[in-house]
Amino acid sequence: MIRSMTGYGRAQEQIDGKDILVEVKSVNSRYLEQNVRIGRNYTYLEEDLKSLVKTRISRGKAEISVSVTLIEGKKADIRVNDEIVQGYLNAMKAYNEAATDGYRLDADVPVSNSMHWATLMQLPDVFRVEKAQEDEEAVSAAVMSVAEKALAAFVSMRETEGQKLHEDILNRLEILSDRVSIVEKEAPGLTEKYRERLYARISELLGSTAIDQQRILTEAAIFSEKTAVDEETVRLHSHIAQMRAMLNEEGGVGRKLDFLVQEMNREVNTIGSKV
Repeated sequence: MIRSMTGYGRAQEQIDGKDILVEVKSVNSRYLEQNVRIGRNYTYLEEDLKSLVKTRISRGKAEISVSVTLIEGKKADIRVNDEIVQGYLNAMKAYNEAATDGYRLDADVPVSNSMHWATLMQLPDVFRVEKAQEDEEAVSAAVMSVAEKALAAFVSMRETEGQKLHEDILNRLEILSDRVSIVEKEAPGLTEKYRERLYARISELLGSTAIDQQRILTEAAIFSEKTAVDEETVRLHSHIAQMRAMLNEEGGVGRKLDFLVQEMNREVNTIGSKV
């Protein structure tokens, strides 16, 4: 079955506290080109992703987008940054000691007071968020699992479009085969028609003068040789049969089909110039 080089696939799952989204899309290209877009923290997955894509795609310009997001509240340790808090308190105390009575802060009120806690929580770096160390092998396994599903959807779309192309090509081959058969049927009569036209023209020019029949036959023979399309029609039938067979082959056949189309075009042009 042939596949289109264009396609799109998407998969998203939540695995081990992570929301993983993988998108794969491609457009036509002579060779396989890959562009992986992934967060800076997960660049170590890039080569594995490319290797996985190569098992499913042989040609096309492919773009693989990967997003890994920690689910809120998972795998994070949030603590008060004691040193920062103490620094703020020391700064307030030092300010009070140096300030005049009109600009003193109420630093004697305990920090446990709700007003002071609400204010303190808004200051920069009061809280420290420590993310748990990730298991790279586990992350890789999770991302590859989602990527496999995105690629499966991608390949399914390519196969669906490829099936439509397959049907269209077969229809066009059928039309071409019919046209070649018409040429084969009409071609043998061209020489006789040419001989008749040539005889009529010479008779008109010479009137009652005797016509050299052998010369007319010679001219007709030369014409027949120049306009014979037997070789071209035979090759066209062969190319059509080969293309039908290729459409059912497994694996990439695009280059072979492209070559055959060029050869078929060459034969058609030759037939056109001869007749």
